[in-house]
Amino acid sequence: MRGNPSSDGIGVVTTDLLDLATAAHGGLDRWRDVRAIDLDLSIGGAIWFVKGCPNVLRDISMRVRTDEQSVTTTYGDRDLRTTFRPDRVTLERKDGTVIERHEDPERAFKGNGPWSDVHVAYFSGEALWTYLNTPFVFARDDFASEEITPIESGGEHWRRLKVIFPDSVKSHTREQIFCFGPDGLLRRHDYTVDILGGATGLNFATGYREAGGLLFATTRRVYAYTSNYRIVPEPVLVSIDIRNINVRREL
Repeated sequence: MRGNPSSDGIGVVTTDLLDLATAAHGGLDRWRDVRAIDLDLSIGGAIWFVKGCPNVLRDISMRVRTDEQSVTTTYGDRDLRTTFRPDRVTLERKDGTVIERHEDPERAFKGNGPWSDVHVAYFSGEALWTYLNTPFVFARDDFASEEITPIESGGEHWRRLKVIFPDSVKSHTREQIFCFGPDGLLRRHDYTVDILGGATGLNFATGYREAGGLLFATTRRVYAYTSNYRIVPEPVLVSIDIRNINVRREL
């Protein structure tokens, strides 16, 4: 690991792999000029059936901020708009009328019952914010990372970056692993999910598309894994299919 760690172990990161990845995805300078990413997409998979809300995120729109951790979701067939922030989830009607506001929404995951709109907004918000801001956000001085042992997968050599997230950022878990192909593009994202009791995830990223000079994976499929990152091929836990993607430099 290179950089100047702070007192809590987080430091500036400029590893060769991080440099390669940020350049391959469009470059830090271009990303820093962006304020938000707008998406039209559908999110599915077995997790939503297990949690009692199948198809809840079919045909939605999202605005994922790059300058702060915030994700706003607009539902196509419901009069509902939700906003995720690390310490708050807000539910509104599409005209802006506030329905509910939940401080410290992570507490909602302490039970095992069906998910409400608050659960859905929090889980999808923390996930999509991480996915859309990868790998650029890792260059922030409150993140730390180091390159770890590479792996071979599907005939490719994948270099792996272990990233430590700061406490101020809500994501699946504090330590996550990102696997990059020879071209520097993300191939797979490996993690456990704290709010799901440590459930495992191998998140495969494909279907890259350019928007505003940046490259984004528009198709993701998430599977569970056992020891040594061995995939459990059925079921698909989460599917993400992005139909349209645009970057916004002004809000």
